[in-house]
Amino acid sequence: MTSADRRTIVIIGGGTAGWMAAAALARFTGGQATIRLIESDEIGTVGVGEATIPQLKLFNAGLGIDEPDFVRATQGTFKLGIEFVGWGGPDQRYIHAFGAVGRPLGLLPFHHYWLRARAGGSMASLWEYSSAAQAAAANRFAPPIDQPGRLPSGYDYAFHFDAALYAAYLRRYAEAGGVVRTEGRIAGVNLRPADGFVDSVTLASGEQVAGELFIDCSGFRGLVIGEALGTGYEDWSRWLPCNRALAVPCAGVAPLTPFTRASARDAGWQWRIPLQHRTGNGYVYCSDFVSDDAAAATLLAQLDGAPLGDPRPLKFTTGKRHAAWVKNCVALGLAAGFMEPLESTSIHLVQAGIARLLQLFPARGFDPADIAEFNRQTDFEWRAIRDFLILHYHANRRDGPFWAACRDMAIPDSLAHKLELFRGSARLFREHDELFTEVGWLQVLIGQGVMPRGYHPFADALLREELSEFMTLAKRHVDQVAGRLPDHAAFIAAHCAADQAVAA
Repeated sequence: MTSADRRTIVIIGGGTAGWMAAAALARFTGGQATIRLIESDEIGTVGVGEATIPQLKLFNAGLGIDEPDFVRATQGTFKLGIEFVGWGGPDQRYIHAFGAVGRPLGLLPFHHYWLRARAGGSMASLWEYSSAAQAAAANRFAPPIDQPGRLPSGYDYAFHFDAALYAAYLRRYAEAGGVVRTEGRIAGVNLRPADGFVDSVTLASGEQVAGELFIDCSGFRGLVIGEALGTGYEDWSRWLPCNRALAVPCAGVAPLTPFTRASARDAGWQWRIPLQHRTGNGYVYCSDFVSDDAAAATLLAQLDGAPLGDPRPLKFTTGKRHAAWVKNCVALGLAAGFMEPLESTSIHLVQAGIARLLQLFPARGFDPADIAEFNRQTDFEWRAIRDFLILHYHANRRDGPFWAACRDMAIPDSLAHKLELFRGSARLFREHDELFTEVGWLQVLIGQGVMPRGYHPFADALLREELSEFMTLAKRHVDQVAGRLPDHAAFIAAHCAADQAVAA
């Protein structure tokens, strides 16, 4: 391929989204493109997403990244799920654990048999049948090793890491793969008069950077997708009313827990993300129900280590762009929209956008059908995640005006339909390739007290003794899997301990 045949891709903005895109394009375009990333050290990044979901392992593996090296370089820890504290009441807690809950039998998923056993007097929690939940409760972790002919371990995992260190890690990877970084602030976006496509961007220095494809990773501002191309924004705050966040790190404490924690507060919720060198904390809240000063006081009062700085504020409106791909611009990360980090989806949405772009990567010119399909898939994924987040708020059982308003709000028809099906006979269906599986929905529904009136009638086909044996064997397997795992901190110390001098 001659230099004249090479495509030019311009990435606007760095941070996690920009460098994920740069790394993936460097890896998969096979030398067919010149990739430039423009960012300014004067402009900070939002680093909300320090907690992830298991799909990130696929992204890292696709890049050929060595997992221990990645964890070490990013001060990372491992994550078996998200513990929700106080959402179903002041003293109640449950975990959305990664992986299976029990195992299916015949045509039915496990939870129908659990509900039958419960109706017969069993007091066993749903999470007694989850390997990830039991390992998390005991602060145990090691990657699952499944062998042919043996029952699967039944759990999965993700990561906690320092988002700034992850961006720096991917920057080294991308630059080694040929990506050229340009330091500079963008002063203007130049559109082609004939068709309104982006022709180039002008830097504050006066330099013009032209390209064929522009990837907007400029954050909430949406410098290209929003300001230049005028793509509107769909506001979802009527369902997800939190509009501000405060973030502050604190000193780490023992034990090093292998899960994220989301604790309900009077006007929102507080996250806790344990890393090797510190603990990340934040309060996501609705400013209609609490002042910024009161929110900061609440956050600082609930830290379990000494604060390592002042709370950093963030304002947002939950929602998404009407289209994430417009003309020759694709928006990723906060430029595409914002979904609060309640289920750690921020980095995943970047990853999913990159994957769709690679699948629908434009040939010479831009096919409207490709753009429409990209936007259709993006819209479906964002709406499905939106409904899952709304469920957490709508199904709360807390006192206070904020939480009462969340319970009483009108919810999307798509979510109302899921709730109606589940409340009847515990029926759960995953739509197409929506991110959260039936097991994820199950744990949040049961965890927050949404109990179905019945279960699938086929669960009654087992004799009482057969049901008892089935449930006993399922729990025994979980206990064996979780019981043989090492301590989480000990596993990290043995395999991927970071240099404690490294900091973002």
